[in-house]
Amino acid sequence: MTIRKQPSGKWYAVLKSGRTYVAGKTFATRREAQAWLTRERASLAGGIDPRAGRPTVRALLPIWLDERRHAVSAKTYKSDAALPRLVPTSLGALQVGAVTDREVSRALIALVRSGLAESSVKRFRDSLSAFFAWAVRERMIPINPVTPTRVPKASAPRVEMYPFNEVELEAFYVRAAGRNQRLADLVLIDGWTGLRWSELRAVRVRNFTEVPHPNGSQLGPDERLLVTESGHRLHATALKRTLAWSTVAEGRRIHDLRHTAACLWLARGVDVVTVQAWMGHASVATTNLYLHHLGTSADKAGLERLNRPGHTGGTNQADESESHDGES
Repeated sequence: MTIRKQPSGKWYAVLKSGRTYVAGKTFATRREAQAWLTRERASLAGGIDPRAGRPTVRALLPIWLDERRHAVSAKTYKSDAALPRLVPTSLGALQVGAVTDREVSRALIALVRSGLAESSVKRFRDSLSAFFAWAVRERMIPINPVTPTRVPKASAPRVEMYPFNEVELEAFYVRAAGRNQRLADLVLIDGWTGLRWSELRAVRVRNFTEVPHPNGSQLGPDERLLVTESGHRLHATALKRTLAWSTVAEGRRIHDLRHTAACLWLARGVDVVTVQAWMGHASVATTNLYLHHLGTSADKAGLERLNRPGHTGGTNQADESESHDGES
């Protein structure tokens, strides 16, 4: 008997291949049990073993990324490598064969609500779709659950960037150092390197050739480099509380330190294509937003001319001087 009623009143369905047990699952109703059994038999007939879909999404992501590294461009792989960090815990804990478009849609909605930019959520969806397409090719699952989903539109207005200029960053550093020198140093590093907060926390000693420990010993290559005074991992909530962030940052977010770095690089004369590469932007149009924020050299020259004391500028002045010369 492939479907049997249990003492609890629920229904237990058993999937077999010949006489070999393949999978079993309990359902509230006989109809649900029969529907599941029909789907799994169809999958099995198509050459997909339901047992192959039992590993969790979290366990399979490193395997996929290892294969993906040599199959796509470095830029695409960089976006894909962010997937383990962005996949919600609930989705990562599911067996890959149990993921449906409903779970994927929930993950997309959660990322939008967290404040992640729509373009970033779209990149997440593309990477997630590539992962499940790989699972289909490996015959772990019959269909890609990402295909029917769409990235929802953010209901909240987009938060505009509010970077520091160089003078403001130095003033902020002085205020923060008065509360905690170590954390102030880390914030200054973030403001000049453009690292995301998660990237700043994840920097390891192996990312550098040699970094001596303050007590004279050497840190291990896999130890975190940027930590608190006590050697603990950085946490945004604790940093904000210690530095009185809402007071000293004057309305800025931690992520504005990343915007700050891009603006400082451009203000110092680094070309926009280099800034695009350093920031990891897929399109130069994203980097150009910082140019619009700073203004071009023509903007600066125009403002200097308007602000020059003694005259209003413009062509009228030149015409007026010529007319005076003619009269004399």
